Amino acid sequence: MKSEQMTRNKTKERRESPDVWFYLAQVLALLSWVLFLFALVMSVYAAPEVSYGVLRYHDIEIRQFWLTPLTGYLYLVIWFSAAGSYGSMLIEKYRSRRHSDHTHYNLYFLLVINLIWLSLILHHTLNG
Repeated sequence: MKSEQMTRNKTKERRESPDVWFYLAQVLALLSWVLFLFALVMSVYAAPEVSYGVLRYHDIEIRQFWLTPLTGYLYLVIWFSAAGSYGSMLIEKYRSRRHSDHTHYNLYFLLVINLIWLSLILHHTLNG
């Protein structure tokens, strides 16, 4: 009885307070969303410009290609965002013990949007 109580005191019970894995999953999820928002801002500068009628009327030159250096960085930022959301989902999957724990659909949504965005950027840059 005494040895069981001593081992219980040495190890931290997860019911009392969150452990490091819980905080790591939260930090990964937050970092993934911040990277996603940063990628949205970066894509405004990397993507081709929109050809508005007033620009064509005044013969203002419009860039119709992706900026290669920014596209490479954008691609990396989106990959890191997708990897962070996937890592957070894995941690939460193996750390949750009940079916009633939160599913965190926002991470699934973020991962799907990142993968679709990656495929669209790859498609547009390869087809020119």
